[in-house]
Amino acid sequence: MARHSKWANIQTRKNAVDKKRAVIFTKLARAITVATKEGGADISTNFKLATAIDQAHAANVPGDNVERAIQKGSGGVDGAQLDAVLFEAYGPSGVAFLIEALTDNNNRTAAEIRHLLSKHGGTLAGPGAVQWMFERVGIVRISMDEFVKKSLDEIELILIDAGAQDIISEDNGLTVVTTVAGLKIVLEAVMKLGIAAEYSGIEWRPKETVKVEDAVALEKLEVLYDALENHDDVQNVWSNEA
Repeated sequence: MARHSKWANIQTRKNAVDKKRAVIFTKLARAITVATKEGGADISTNFKLATAIDQAHAANVPGDNVERAIQKGSGGVDGAQLDAVLFEAYGPSGVAFLIEALTDNNNRTAAEIRHLLSKHGGTLAGPGAVQWMFERVGIVRISMDEFVKKSLDEIELILIDAGAQDIISEDNGLTVVTTVAGLKIVLEAVMKLGIAAEYSGIEWRPKETVKVEDAVALEKLEVLYDALENHDDVQNVWSNEA
């Protein structure tokens, strides 16, 4: 019985990992499809698509999935129309949330997001109630492993010259903050340094953060994050929690 239980637990964990990977692949493919619909299939002129493809490759999305998503966005593969939607919400302890989703049924997705929030101590807010607390920025993350190629001072000077607004040093590397319009230029500067960006994309960044001290509230927030991120239509979840 113990042996059976052990392997059953292993299979359960494997199934959970496989399911999570499938959800991630689906979300990244949707982002590619929408980016293609908005700006065309040429990555040399569609930076949003190039970024979405880079993120898919970083997550090991199969090439066939990427090509299928591009074809779908180009009209070569039949599929439902996907619309980008931004939900504004409050979570436990008044933490502000921005939830980006891609959906073929806005009413259904809104109802499901509202239910998730209510179930986990949050509420859906009206348009503009939360968004003003955030700013849209470009983000480039560089792994610490890349610093063997150039000195940190040299990297920072070049990135500032390229238009970086903020450079945050972290244990595992650097996070470079730019304007949305300046993201491509900063990313090109990183590439010219011979450095591979670990991640690049456009995010919502809180103008100010709030620190939640209560352990019960923190646990509720963590559960809410997981519930939102595991929803099929949700692409990204941002909050102003410190």
